[in-house]
Formats: sequence, structure tokens, C-alpha cells
Amino acid sequence: MNDILVIGHRNPDADAICSAIGYADFKRRIGMENVVAARCGDTNARIDFILNYFQQPVPQFVADISPNVSDIMKVNVEYAGPESTAFEVLSLMDEKNLRALPIVDKEMKVKGILSVFKLSHYYMPSQKRLLDSRKVRASVNNILKTLSAKPVCLVNEDKEEDLFLMIAAMEAETFSKRFKSYDPTKVVIIVGDRVDIQFAAIRQEVRLIVVTGNLEIDEHIIEMAKQKNVSILVTPHDSATTSTLIRASVGIDDMMDQDFLSFRAGADLEQCRAEASNTNQNVFPVTDEGGRMIGIFSKSDFLQPVDKQIILVDHNEMSQAVRGTNHATILEIIDHHKIGVVATNQPILFLNIPWGSTSTIVADQYLKYNIDIPSQIAGVLMSGLISDTLNLRSPTTTSRDVEILKHLSNRAGISADALAEKLFSSGSILSVRTAAQSITSDCKEYGDRGFKFSVSQVEELGFTKFFEKKDELLLELDNYARQNNYLFSSLMVTDINTNSSYLLVRGSENFINTIDYEKTEHYIFDMPGVVSRKKQLLPYLLRCLNNDKFKLEG
Repeated sequence: MNDILVIGHRNPDADAICSAIGYADFKRRIGMENVVAARCGDTNARIDFILNYFQQPVPQFVADISPNVSDIMKVNVEYAGPESTAFEVLSLMDEKNLRALPIVDKEMKVKGILSVFKLSHYYMPSQKRLLDSRKVRASVNNILKTLSAKPVCLVNEDKEEDLFLMIAAMEAETFSKRFKSYDPTKVVIIVGDRVDIQFAAIRQEVRLIVVTGNLEIDEHIIEMAKQKNVSILVTPHDSATTSTLIRASVGIDDMMDQDFLSFRAGADLEQCRAEASNTNQNVFPVTDEGGRMIGIFSKSDFLQPVDKQIILVDHNEMSQAVRGTNHATILEIIDHHKIGVVATNQPILFLNIPWGSTSTIVADQYLKYNIDIPSQIAGVLMSGLISDTLNLRSPTTTSRDVEILKHLSNRAGISADALAEKLFSSGSILSVRTAAQSITSDCKEYGDRGFKFSVSQVEELGFTKFFEKKDELLLELDNYARQNNYLFSSLMVTDINTNSSYLLVRGSENFINTIDYEKTEHYIFDMPGVVSRKKQLLPYLLRCLNNDKFKLEG
């Protein structure tokens, strides 16, 4: 994958998606090629509204950027069909310098792998199998094509059958005596202009006579061959070459390995390496879900360096990053959250500014570089800013957010209040998603003192849906905490109209007992004036985690 991904955190919110789209556009405008916006989680109703309203495609979905088969496979694949002859396959392998070739049917489904080793085993039999060097299973038609021959007389030319090769390099009498040892209907005679041998072979009703050197054939011979149902071909090659080529006219069905290993494009590269190392197979087809070949790679391709490059936006903690980030090269980080632990192998641009949204930071980059923000991109960044600052009503709002929002509004041609009304009424998470989906739609994992925990947030217009689903939400929070071995899992449901929230927490009872907000029900706390996960809720939860009461009881 050559693209540079600009990607937000798992379970992305509007700011993560909007800042990724905006920053990818910005980087392209300052000359960085192959930069694309991506996401590592599903969109939601609010994000879908933003993308539809400002006519932007949904960012590319990338669940895992760990090296996989698609990073090393070749898509322009040389292959052969099951009906191919050994000669055709050998010619292709020699021309393309290949050691093995996939054999696929008309639907591109892999039927087997044919290797040079298998072909050499056929052409160079062991001492015990020397007689096999004169046996061939082929049709007259395949022999004709392989020899570039001219047909003189053809009988059942498409029938594939077991044949035995004889080169007539002896007197006719000797030939006739020797001939008695074989079934003539299975014999292929290779002969020059020896008319006596030709007559003798036809009298014995051999399967096929191949006349070498493009020599003329007597009309009496041809007429007799037709009467006796003997096929005759004329080839430009000499006897030795003809013998070799006839053996190459054999079909490949019996030579190809039909028990082979194949992989999917998204398969983990390290796991594939381990599987491939335990087999003698050298090339491996890559197939889609329908079993059709879409690529191929060889063992030597495992030596290729795989360097995926990414730019992180709206987060800087590995626990929140797309899976496989530890295998990628992080080029930049653009964020407005607390600094977590991200190790890089080289110095990078780390732009971390405590403004209300990452979209604000991205828009500020356009201004610093004196680049006009396209109206549609301005609308996207405006949406991310409004969503993360609750239209400038969140305590995370700064004077720079106010200035940037005014500029974006002018560029997008829509007022902030008008967009905010459309944005916040575009869909209730609690209305359109299950309780399980609601607690993960905008969920972030954090860690402190060796403990891991999750904090989710949904923003609603009123608490009606929350009161209807609170019991389900508590049950799913408890399941989520157990499944992920978290100290606790929490969900903040924020009412945009009243700038207040309810906090639901399940997990460690010792930790929950340190929360001193008013408890309205078991595991539910009323948090008036608390609307920011980053600036208000997270610092509070960290203080609870370091509360002496929890330290003693924990």
C-alpha cells in the first residue's frame, strides 16, 4: 500500500473524521502525493449528515494496518489453463523466467500449481522409470500444435490417450519384428522419408505417424492411411527434436500440485510467513472470497520491506490508534488532547495545541500557509469544530476556535448556528443504535497506574431516549468492561440544550464509590455543567483513580 493514510482514532467522532478529510486535502495542496483520508471505525448519523451535506466521500475504512499479503502480492499474474500442454507452460515459464505457475479455470479459480521441479521430474525420469521417457498421454491435436505440424490425415484428433513413442531408425524388417511387442493402436511412429517404414506402420494400423523435416508424403501412403484410420502429421523438426516436443504435448493435469496453499489479501503477513515456511511450495495464489485468484507472491517476496506511512489526527495514544500502528511509520501527529505514549523511530511533526477541536488546528494550517480552504472542506472542518465544542459552548472552547469558526463560516457560506442546528438534529445515537453500539460509537481507551478504562460520550437533544435505554446501557457497559478487562467502563450522555450530562459507570465498585457527583440511581450520576470528556470528565476520573480512598481499597 503506497498511500499515506491520515487517520483518526478508533470509534471515530465527527472531529476525527472531519480533521482527517481536511488534513489530507491540506497535505495534497502543499505537494504531498498519495495522501488519503481514512477511518478505523464506523461512521454515525451525525458524520453521515456532514459527509452528505458537504458532498464528501466516506473516508477509506482500514481496520488494521499490520503488514498483510496485499502489501507484497503481484496483481499482474502469469497463469495457464488446465487445458494447456507442458510445452505451452514451459514456453511461458521460460519467457517470463518463472519457477512455478498457477493453473486456473475460466472463472479464475485456482486448480493447482505447476512447478519447474514437477516438469523436470517428468522429463528426466529416474533409472527405474526410463521406459516412461517414451510414454506420453496426449491428443493428436495437442501433438499437432506442439510440433507446429501440418495435418495430412486426422482421426479422433481431440481424444486424449496413452501413447508410446518409437523412432524408426532401423531396417523395415527389424522394425516389423520389434513392433510386435507393442499395441499398434497406441504407437506414435517418428519417421523421415522411409516409405517402407511408413507402409509397414500403416499396415500395422498405428495411432499416428509423424514425418519429420517437412518431407513430402506419397499419395498412396496418404490414401492407405485414410483407409486404415491412421493419423499423419508433417513437422519441420528433426527426429530428436520431434521426440522431445511430443513429450511436451502432454496435458498438465497429472503434473500440477492440486494440494496447495493459498491466502487472502488481508491475511497477516507474519502468520502467512510461518505457514509458507512449512511447505515446499514456492509460489502462493491470493484469492478473493469466491476463491478467484487476484494475485500471487513467492517466498522471496517475504524479504520485501513493507513500510506503511500514516498521519495520526485527533489522538496520540497507541491504545486509541488503528491496529497495527506499531508496524507503521508515523509521519505526523495533529491533536488537541493530553499527550499519551507514542514512540517513533525518527523525529516527526507533533502538533498538539489545546484548542477546542483538531479541525481548528487543521484550518489554522491552511491560514498559515496562505492556502484558500475550498468551501466544501471548510464546511467539513466547521462541522468538526462545532461538534467538538458544542458550537463554542464547551469549556474547551478557545478564542482561536471562535476566530477559525468565523472564517470557516464565511468560506462555507453557512452560519455556525444554522449548521449546528442541522448537525445536532441529524440523528440521535440512542435512537438509531443499540445499547451495545451506543457505548462504542465514540469510545476511547485510557490507562493510568497500570489500569485500563474506557470513556464514551454521546450527545443528545434532551434526555428522553437516555431514560428509555439507561438499563440496557448499564448492562452493556458492564459486559464491555468485563470483555476488555477494564477497571471500569463509562458513558457520558450530554444534553446539548442544557449543557449537562449523566454519567453511567460499571466496573470496580471501589472505584465507583470514589465518584462524588449526585447519584440519581445505582451507577448513574448527575453532572450539571459537565460536557467535555477531554477537559472535564477525564481529568475528574483520573483524580478519582488517584483518590486515597481508592488506593486503599483498590
